[in-house]
Amino acid sequence: MADTLYLSLWYPNLRLEALADKLVQVLGVFAAHGGEPLVYSATVWPVDWSEAPVFQQIYGHGERGADAKFAVEQALELLHDDYAYEFQIGWSLWELELGDAGQETRMTAGQESGATGRWVRESRLVRVTGYGPLFDEGAYEQDGHIRIDFGSDAPFLEEDAELNVVGARHVEDNVRQLVELTAAVEKASGATARLLWSELGESLAQRLAARLGMRN
Repeated sequence: MADTLYLSLWYPNLRLEALADKLVQVLGVFAAHGGEPLVYSATVWPVDWSEAPVFQQIYGHGERGADAKFAVEQALELLHDDYAYEFQIGWSLWELELGDAGQETRMTAGQESGATGRWVRESRLVRVTGYGPLFDEGAYEQDGHIRIDFGSDAPFLEEDAELNVVGARHVEDNVRQLVELTAAVEKASGATARLLWSELGESLAQRLAARLGMRN
């Protein structure tokens, strides 16, 4: 079953005024690890997630995107203890695409041996959120001063597909990219604690080991 994957980052004695620098540092790492250099959108949420945004700007993909420093400065002009600041940025992974004739054959659950598919690099929008200390009753204590929402963990497992050597290599490439990005954002932003976790609470490492036959 696909799950949602997150990375939470914490910083010692972080002042609200310093949140902007941390967000710029985290967003700036993506370009070197499969991501885009420019930010797709910025949204400011007041009080908790049930409220309507007080600010939202969609810059666009690719060259239409905004420089991270500009997007963060624009959003954090509304600096409040009970606000959350969300930025979307593109991040590319290998994903399995079914249906094109003449491509590599993949068998998936419910598919016949003649089903075809191919591995392609697909860009997804990742959410990077900075929390004010009072937003959603202090949600940062559990979610981190900054939380990265990677979306579905399917590209790191492809549990519905029969993986051959090529497929296993692409899954491993995705996992390597995730690990390298995780380490890079921690180092670049000076986080003192980090946690890679899933919505259902299952261990990605254990599921991956079982998926690729690495369990002892």
